[in-house]
Amino acid sequence: MDSLLYYSPVVIVVLVFLIQQRIVVTPEQLERKHREILSDIEKRFVSLNSYKDLKSQFSEIKDKIDKIYDCLIISK
Repeated sequence: MDSLLYYSPVVIVVLVFLIQQRIVVTPEQLERKHREILSDIEKRFVSLNSYKDLKSQFSEIKDKIDKIYDCLIISK
């Protein structure tokens, strides 16, 4: 018990330093940062479903252009 009382000021100072330097965060702070990161990601990147839809649309457009090209070549 005496050793705990002897080292307690040092432990308190170390904990205060860690909290002040934001090395240790609370779950609330972590959740807030997580939400910020998610919102940034939504602004900057496209979802996988949207990407797949766009890719399929490009494929359809390419097929249509190929058909038009074939029709033009055949008609000459």
